[in-house]
Amino acid sequence: AFAWTSAAFAEPDDWKHEWRKTDFSKHSIPYAEIRSGGPPKDGIPPIDEPKIVPIADVTDIGKTEPVVGLIINGEAVAYPLRILMWHEIVNDTVAGVPVAVTFCPLCNAAIVFDRRLEGKVLDFGTTGKLRKSDLVMYDRQTESWWQQFLGEGIVGEMTGKRLKILPSRLESWEKFKARAPQGKVLA
Repeated sequence: AFAWTSAAFAEPDDWKHEWRKTDFSKHSIPYAEIRSGGPPKDGIPPIDEPKIVPIADVTDIGKTEPVVGLIINGEAVAYPLRILMWHEIVNDTVAGVPVAVTFCPLCNAAIVFDRRLEGKVLDFGTTGKLRKSDLVMYDRQTESWWQQFLGEGIVGEMTGKRLKILPSRLESWEKFKARAPQGKVLA
């Protein structure tokens, strides 16, 4: 028989020491669906000050290497998966739009969100938790927890709120460069 550790079935009382600002009285999902992914809060550090360089400055990306390609109002940025694998979230601004470029290595979901919601700009980090093998993010402003795959608040003050998903592509470096030759890339 397989025995789960108590950490696998953690409850809000176990999380409160690390999540002092989170309102655990509000949630839209059963807490039993949330599992520890191993690392603690921000144990997988998001990138908050991304170094973005012109395509011409990059020589170490192979033609078929996957990137998340994002174009907003003519401004194009590629986010290599090899970087997102280690950070999972990039808080960036593209063409004046605050964005969260997210990647969950467990479910291979690359999704870009507009970080603006109800007049606030949110900054995101990793909770170290998973729900249905998908990244659970949090916003630093309220410490609400968000399901990455849906961009939906699932725990805390922002429960039930939805982030706007922005069009992006998971594509090869070669295809991104052909589509946006004047673009930039996360270094």
